[in-house]
Amino acid sequence: MITLAIDTSEARGSVAILRNGVVVARKVHDNGSDYSGWLLPQVDRSLTEASAKMADVDLLAVSTGPGSFTGLRVGLTSVKAWAEVYKKRIVGVSRLEAMARLGGYVQSFVASCYDAQRGQIFGGLYRNAGGGLERVGDEFVISPDEFVQFVDRQAGREVVTWVTLDPEMIRDTATLQQRITSGDRIALCPNYLAEIIGAVAEEKAARSEFSDPVTLDANYVRRSDAEIFWKGSPAGVR
Repeated sequence: MITLAIDTSEARGSVAILRNGVVVARKVHDNGSDYSGWLLPQVDRSLTEASAKMADVDLLAVSTGPGSFTGLRVGLTSVKAWAEVYKKRIVGVSRLEAMARLGGYVQSFVASCYDAQRGQIFGGLYRNAGGGLERVGDEFVISPDEFVQFVDRQAGREVVTWVTLDPEMIRDTATLQQRITSGDRIALCPNYLAEIIGAVAEEKAARSEFSDPVTLDANYVRRSDAEIFWKGSPAGVR
């Protein structure tokens, strides 16, 4: 089985090819270029490294965010086009869920988060249930302190693993400092999440949990800057 997985949620994106569950190609977005010019060449290079063509791909896996409006649109539009042209199946995967998988299944709760800009973070809380992860509440765009407090209320005295791309945004909050003394730990997440998204997608595909290419959309959580400024502009300045 060959899976093509992409993550264009924010600047720290990636592309990966998995063959029978093993990563055979990986490309990391680390130069600040627009995804509109970066993604397709990197997919082509990844397929070449994997000695495969798009026609050989069995599954398309894509991050649905939360994240950047522009980045997510590029990723989703590309995957939808490939699905239509090559008649491939798609599985959309929450980036926060994929991150939470890196927390393992040792503790009762896993909290995942990363920078959402404007002093906020994207965050989600997951509970280990029967060897799988079950989301607790919604995914958030929220201040670091408010997210930590939410997790604290939900987890109580249970130990939490915090998986994050941006540990500096949460580790100094008073509540988390106190929880760390009681056993919580922070796990730094790598910036190449496409392969994790691919692995989660394969698990979902095995359960026939495919996404509809027509209705598949991003989870922005927060409106884009363009929409905010457009909505807030005075009449006649649009």
